[in-house]
Amino acid sequence: MKLFKRFPIIIALVLLAQSFAFMAQAQEKIVVVTNFNNDVQVLDKKGLIDLFMGKYSAFPNGKEATPIDVELDSELKSQFYKSLVGLPLARVNAYWSRLKFSGRVKPPAVEQTLDDIKQRLEQDESALAYVYESTVTYSMKVVYRFD
Repeated sequence: MKLFKRFPIIIALVLLAQSFAFMAQAQEKIVVVTNFNNDVQVLDKKGLIDLFMGKYSAFPNGKEATPIDVELDSELKSQFYKSLVGLPLARVNAYWSRLKFSGRVKPPAVEQTLDDIKQRLEQDESALAYVYESTVTYSMKVVYRFD
């Protein structure tokens, strides 16, 4: 019977812990990374906009670039595009819907999770993705940091 009396407190503590975890992740810095062996050392914000918004499909050195969006972490994706172009995700999605209809521009490739992105970056030197700074691994090279 004592467990049932404490049940609301336990639920409240679990929800509080989850909200702290969410807030910590929401405030975590986002970085843009590529394969460690990629020749590119740094990108500027304009170059990132051009790559992730479909204007260019190559790095400044002329090599193919494959921008990658994360599908299942909408908070990360939303924060990234808000920081990159100052638009909410709904507007970015509407932008891509219009461009895809024209058939002239290819949107970023899509990986489902951050783990999928990590695997893609290990295997593909042309891959370019955004991740939380805390998830950067030895096989990634940070080419841009949002302030």
